Amino acid sequence: MTRDDHQLRERLERGLNDLGIEAFPARREGLLTLLALLHKWNRAYNLTAVRAPEEMVSRHLLDSAAVAPFVTGSTLLDVGAGPGLPGLVLAILEPERRVTLLDSNGKKVRFQRQAVMELGLTNVTPVQARVEAFEGPQEGYCEVISRAFASLGDFVSLSADLVANGGRWLAMKGPTVDDELSGLPENVAPVARHELRVPFESGQRRLVILERTDSTQGRP
Repeated sequence: MTRDDHQLRERLERGLNDLGIEAFPARREGLLTLLALLHKWNRAYNLTAVRAPEEMVSRHLLDSAAVAPFVTGSTLLDVGAGPGLPGLVLAILEPERRVTLLDSNGKKVRFQRQAVMELGLTNVTPVQARVEAFEGPQEGYCEVISRAFASLGDFVSLSADLVANGGRWLAMKGPTVDDELSGLPENVAPVARHELRVPFESGQRRLVILERTDSTQGRP
C-alpha cells in the first residue's frame, strides 16, 4: 500500500466514524475499490468535476454515506444517479437492500455496470433511461432518492409513478431547498428534514424526506 492509499483509507475510516457508520472491513474495501475505479474512469470519461481522490472521499463517498441512517426501505431507486452516487455507496453499506441506478447518460451507466461487475454487487441494477420513460417494477420502490438531480417539484413529479404504496422520496439538497417547497404537488409534503454534516466539507447539506398526503398512495 502506498502512502497515498493509506491516507485515503484513513480519511474514509475517520469520516465513517464521524458519521457514526460502522462498516465491516469488506464494505470499507468496497468503498475504496469504488473510489479507485471512479478516479481511473474519470480521467478518460469525465464522470465528475471532482478530480483529486481525497476530495472524492468526502464529496462523493462520505456525502453519499451521510444519508445511510435515513434510508430504511428494502428497495431503492437512485434517480439521476450519474456514476452511481449515492446508490452504489448505499448498496455497498447495506448488501441486503436492492438498489436500481437510473441515468440517461450512456458513459455514466457503463461505469455503473463496470463498478457493479468489479465489486461483485448482486444487489444493484444499472438502467440507462430517462426517468419519465422508465416503468420500473409493478410494486414500485420503497424509497426514491436523488442527489442534486432536479428541482424538488420536478423530482417528485417525474418519479411519482415509481414510488410504492406508502413509499417515500429522499432529496439530497443544499441550504436553499426551502425555496423549492412551493413547487411540490399538492398531495406531497415533507415529513422530515435533516442537516447532514459531511466530514471534511464546509458546505451545508440537507436531506428532505417527502411522502404523499392523500389516501391513494403510490402504485395500486
